[in-house]
Amino acid sequence: QVQLVESGGGSVQAGGSLRLSCAASRSIFSITAMHWYRQVLGKQRELVATITRGGDTNYADSVKGRFTISRDGAKNTVYLQMISLKPEDTAVYYCAAGDVDYFSWGQGTQVTVSS
Repeated sequence: QVQLVESGGGSVQAGGSLRLSCAASRSIFSITAMHWYRQVLGKQRELVATITRGGDTNYADSVKGRFTISRDGAKNTVYLQMISLKPEDTAVYYCAAGDVDYFSWGQGTQVTVSS
């Protein structure tokens, strides 16, 4: 198991940017994959971005070209850089760690984009 602590959420106007951080309790290179999800009130949770232990990345079509997932192994931290934000990006964003033996979630952080 791994504990995850998220930060960086907040309120911005459309076209603005935010960077979310996810600090893990141990090396992220010991984890198969790190993910960012988001969930809008009353809707299904959506996988936004993934980065594997080998560095491969994947993105949801709705955020391609605007969001970037990255990592800092020395800090045991994964980031989600978000630019050109739209009101439809408003959601609670969750960090997650997936491995062969477990799946762990962060507490979630609110992102609100106003028009």
